[in-house]
Amino acid sequence: MIPDLPLLFVGGKGGVGKTTIAAALSLRAARTGHRTLLVSTDPAHSTSDILETPLGEEPREVAERLWAMEIDPAREADRYIDDVKQRIVESTAPRLLAEVKRQIDVARVSPGAEEAALFERFARIMENESAAYDRIVFDTAPTGQTLRLLSLPELMTAWIGGLIAQRKKVNVLSRMWRTVAGAAAGAAPQQVEDPVLQALEERRDRFVRARVTLTDARRSAFVFVLIPERLPILETEKAVAALDKYAIPVGAVVVNQIIPDDAEGAFLAKRRERQREYLARIDRAFGEHHRVVRVPLFEGDVVGLAAIDRLLAYL
Repeated sequence: MIPDLPLLFVGGKGGVGKTTIAAALSLRAARTGHRTLLVSTDPAHSTSDILETPLGEEPREVAERLWAMEIDPAREADRYIDDVKQRIVESTAPRLLAEVKRQIDVARVSPGAEEAALFERFARIMENESAAYDRIVFDTAPTGQTLRLLSLPELMTAWIGGLIAQRKKVNVLSRMWRTVAGAAAGAAPQQVEDPVLQALEERRDRFVRARVTLTDARRSAFVFVLIPERLPILETEKAVAALDKYAIPVGAVVVNQIIPDDAEGAFLAKRRERQREYLARIDRAFGEHHRVVRVPLFEGDVVGLAAIDRLLAYL
């Protein structure tokens, strides 16, 4: 069984059925009485198709005790940049504003900008929506992007800490200048709030809290989905090792699309034999330290709540 925890992250190589598994885990939680939120951050946005319900950036109820939403990473990055610009306007001299905005626009298209903005939204959902929902399931982007995303608390906390230190030095020099200028003019120095520093400290603290949550095996876990083929196995092996490095618990490895024993035909028989070799390899690679859950290949597409219900017996 895949662990029933307040937070689950579901990921894997594109095309292995991770969105279907995420939807099934969400439905399982709802069926067992938990108010559940399914959050898709996969740019493909196939959650809407699987649930046969159009979704947007706000939660929409799709079944009893089950809500779902889709987040657009590019839009999250634009929203975050707009927020930064607004804060900058409040603390930047007008003559410098145009250049500062230009630098921010350059940062928007730099590598990692979307991941940073998306993790910011992740962290906000983990904090803000936990009061409204008993369970939150994240259907994440393909493995490579997800690993970059989950490594951000380590990287960004240190980076933001450096920015905060630099900002504080600038503020100290500014206060010294205002004190000297005020004394020369016979005026008392004024304390000036720094919205940029405040935003940096808020973000640092949010990332630290997210890091604590992600590494708490009693509250969250990552579920990998793969199929019994060479490349998905290799990618999952690397991904599990990467999460171990960041102390993020792996709750289960779901092996999807296993050809049933009663599937007939010479072609399927040969494919089944090949899969058995890969299934043995999966058990050797993951079985000692992680739960390995097997899900058969169904005869048709898993679309709609009725079809998703069939998966619950295997999870």
